[in-house]
Amino acid sequence: MDRIRVLLIAPSKEVLGGQSVQASRLMASLSERPELEMAFQPICPRIGFLGRIKFVRTMGYIVVFWTTLAVRAWRCDILHVFSASYWSYTLWTLPSLLFAKLYGKKIILNYRDGQAEDHLRNWRSALPTIRRMDRVVTNSGFLKDVFARFGVKAQCIFNVIDRDKFIYRKRGKLRPVFLHNRILEPIYNIECALRAFKLIQERYPEADLTVSHSGPSGPSLEKFANQLELRNTRFIGRVPHAKIAELYDQIDIYITTPNFDCMPGSILECFSSGLPVIATEAGGIPYIAANEVTALLVPRDDHQAVARSAFRLLEDQALVERLTANAWEEVLRYAVEPVRDQWTALYQELMKER
Repeated sequence: MDRIRVLLIAPSKEVLGGQSVQASRLMASLSERPELEMAFQPICPRIGFLGRIKFVRTMGYIVVFWTTLAVRAWRCDILHVFSASYWSYTLWTLPSLLFAKLYGKKIILNYRDGQAEDHLRNWRSALPTIRRMDRVVTNSGFLKDVFARFGVKAQCIFNVIDRDKFIYRKRGKLRPVFLHNRILEPIYNIECALRAFKLIQERYPEADLTVSHSGPSGPSLEKFANQLELRNTRFIGRVPHAKIAELYDQIDIYITTPNFDCMPGSILECFSSGLPVIATEAGGIPYIAANEVTALLVPRDDHQAVARSAFRLLEDQALVERLTANAWEEVLRYAVEPVRDQWTALYQELMKER
């Protein structure tokens, strides 16, 4: 039997964010299946020195992406497209749909953005084109529910997480050592975490905060931390994913305070590391982290609630042990094998339809 030729279209490892991490993991696991022939088409491909020139860079990405996609889409059976909202959907997903229909190929929209509801409601191009996709797949029940409200049937296939890749450390009595590890951009409301840390330091003067990752909000966030007169606060930039396990092992409490979110892989990585989590109830987070069961969830933009949750973890060893033990078991739902099997079955189903 001929192998199914799949072109995975997604951000490469050079692009910041969880989509690139998931694409890399998925590509590696699916390539092990003998019935599949996997190929990878990067969003924002390499364009040499043009990548250093603003605006010219974007045009260069578009030209190279469209050109290579026109050739590679012809050679595949299925286009599997990772997609975010807004301009990302317009620039990278819509061309994929165009070539799929032009060449008579099957296309899967693998939608991964917590801002989906606003995108579907306010961008005229969104719903009509999404309905032309052969399948819509989300990485969380949250997005599946969002699509259902707009009359779009979506299938949920979780992100991949291999907990054995992380260093599990049983935590009991915690140190006031905190980490925030998300892209530094407005939707993640990192200012809320900094305001919470200000309150934490008032009770625990020795408290320590590491802000990992980079992004457009970096300079303004460092300025805000200085205005709050935070001590022991380090902005360390992007940490290579190969070093993330070591970073988690050095930390005792993880904080993430987004206003919008989908299915943050960093939370699952913390579950795999025995690292207790404080997170806002944004988007898909309650679909993967249960309050008082696997994490402590608080209202969005409520820095006082974040600080109170931190105090609970620091002062209640039994709570920490219960949350982290439950989280360690929860992450088994995202193991490589069942996720890989679901994708393979979906590809086979689409080929039968052809």
